[in-house]
Amino acid sequence: MGMAATFKELKVWQNAMDVAMTVFEKSKSVPPDDRYSLTDQIRKSSRSTAGCTAEPWRKRRYVAAFASKLNEAESEAAETQTWVEVARRCGYWNAALCDELDMRCEQILAQLSTMIRDADDWCSGFKRA
Repeated sequence: MGMAATFKELKVWQNAMDVAMTVFEKSKSVPPDDRYSLTDQIRKSSRSTAGCTAEPWRKRRYVAAFASKLNEAESEAAETQTWVEVARRCGYWNAALCDELDMRCEQILAQLSTMIRDADDWCSGFKRA
């Protein structure tokens, strides 16, 4: 595995940012009645997926802290999937968009799971002696 120099080089972070930006753009079409309860929630969780993917990059000295933060990113991605399903069932977003976002979240979840599984490898150059 080639080690990235910054978190911005991580494919999982790039994917999470793409999802966050798609959610931001598409959530502009949610009716005013659901601006807080849906729009704010889905924007928050999608942005947090990216943020919680970036944050552990600086916690690589500690395998447990690294894995824990990545686990938070997993939770945020799953929450985003739930809000996408709400948008689908409310008829705000079409099936193609929802399927695409769900698939992208599944990809992010798989990438995060792999990083957690291989946390020792990701943290090996940063462990305390």
